[in-house]
Amino acid sequence: MPTASKFRAAKGTACAIAIGLALVLGPGVARATEDLVVKYDQSELVQLPRPAAQIIVGNPSIADISVKSDKLLVVTGKTFGITNIIILDAQNNIIANQRVLVRRDEAKVVNLQRGVNRQSYNCTPQCNPSITVGDETGYFDSISKASQNKIGFSERSAEPGANAGPGATPNQ
Repeated sequence: MPTASKFRAAKGTACAIAIGLALVLGPGVARATEDLVVKYDQSELVQLPRPAAQIIVGNPSIADISVKSDKLLVVTGKTFGITNIIILDAQNNIIANQRVLVRRDEAKVVNLQRGVNRQSYNCTPQCNPSITVGDETGYFDSISKASQNKIGFSERSAEPGANAGPGATPNQ
């Protein structure tokens, strides 16, 4: 059974290690112990303890950062993979050095596998085609084209004076 003196010695050692790490790392340096997990085609908010002056993204093709304010960032997953972000203050002190993992959102996703060809569907609650990097090329291209056509139709319909369809009356 540990004695009180052994407990105090262990506690003292832990405090010494913590103080030593604080001196080595410097004040306010954020060392992430876990990855920031961002889902593909989705975003996560990152709150900073102090204003950022410079943001470095290891691989901007994997994740992108939008600055909402000097203390609030939006990290968006662009494609699958691992990268990192380094955030510096005005004096070039490290605010954060964070690994970012972009992964697929598996919730309510169904993959139809036909040999080596994959098609993705988002089932919430009805299954609809959803394109994801790695889907079979013909399927990906077909769904992508249909999606672009729908976006174009919606944009044209929203233009002032556009005919919204049969029997539509202009907005006044």
